[in-house]
Amino acid sequence: MKNDNERGGSSLDRRHLLQAGLAAAFVAPLGALGAQAFAPRAVAPGVDFSEFPLCRTASDGAALTGAPRKLKLSWNAGAVCLAPLPVAIEHGFFQKQNLDVELVNYSGSTDQLLEAIATGKSDAGLGMALRWLKPLEQGFDVKIAAGTHGGCMRVLTRTDSGVGKLADLKGKIVAVGDLAGPDKNFFSIQLAKLGIDPVKEVDWRAYPGNLLNVAVEKGEVQAFLSSDPLAYLWLKDSQYKEVASNLDGEYRDKSCCIVGLRGSLVREEPQVARAITQALLDAAMFTAQNPTVAAKSFQPYAPKAATLADIEGMVRYHTHHHHPVGEVLKRELKAYADDLKSVQVFKQSTDTAKFAERIYVDVFAV
Repeated sequence: MKNDNERGGSSLDRRHLLQAGLAAAFVAPLGALGAQAFAPRAVAPGVDFSEFPLCRTASDGAALTGAPRKLKLSWNAGAVCLAPLPVAIEHGFFQKQNLDVELVNYSGSTDQLLEAIATGKSDAGLGMALRWLKPLEQGFDVKIAAGTHGGCMRVLTRTDSGVGKLADLKGKIVAVGDLAGPDKNFFSIQLAKLGIDPVKEVDWRAYPGNLLNVAVEKGEVQAFLSSDPLAYLWLKDSQYKEVASNLDGEYRDKSCCIVGLRGSLVREEPQVARAITQALLDAAMFTAQNPTVAAKSFQPYAPKAATLADIEGMVRYHTHHHHPVGEVLKRELKAYADDLKSVQVFKQSTDTAKFAERIYVDVFAV
């Protein structure tokens, strides 16, 4: 590994910085966007729940009574994999559950987000499991109620780089937007499973997320990690190719993003916790079955360079039909915790079974 002074991508010149100006619009949104206002449409027509029987059964449950329950839900408005959120509001899935949900565009650190949920500044949030689990190991009062989909992360390189598979990263320099990010954790885990030490045998270097492709263009790195929409849009350029993603192998059937609920909400208002989770799962299934409609709902948050067809392509790529709850979710959380132990992110003393039991909640068991 290089030292911090060497791995910051400091040799990027002004010309490339200017060229990256458009790409800068793709990175995580600014916190200044704050809460989002929507005008919900009528409740969406019936969704085909045949692919997800639990969703069908649970969605037939009675909605909350009385005045709509107001809730705040934190999200990253630039993350196209969270398209079900604007879908849930625009097409009435929250309304169906008698919820009045305010989306808060959150751009702070994961620790700050989990603290905001735990302390009631927000009631729920969505994020990536491999970014959330380490802070949750520290004991935030946040419960994981569901996975939402798979397919957020990719390894990219130039077509002429000579890197054709994940194992080819051994001995290579790889650019990442965040040295503690979920994509670096995920692909480190995969390298370890291939017998490659991700700490000693790969040189990870940090660059601004919108300049990752510039690093490979300049020959400073041989590959880089990215997520959609940036990764998808870069792959439209024939000079780039995808080496691996988190939909490869066993992970094709695992979720990478999760729903976290305020612990006190789960304990004190379990029916509300169930209602918001159900609305999100229904919206996710609707997104899987209606990708064109979902793309239109997300379009206001997408980078201007992304066409409606691009957004639809991303929505189709992400596995919105896969959103585990209950015991299935708990097994996935334990598996991720075991993986994180294998790359020294989790403490070796952590009992991953007890950890998964502590952080998850089956809201449909109430």
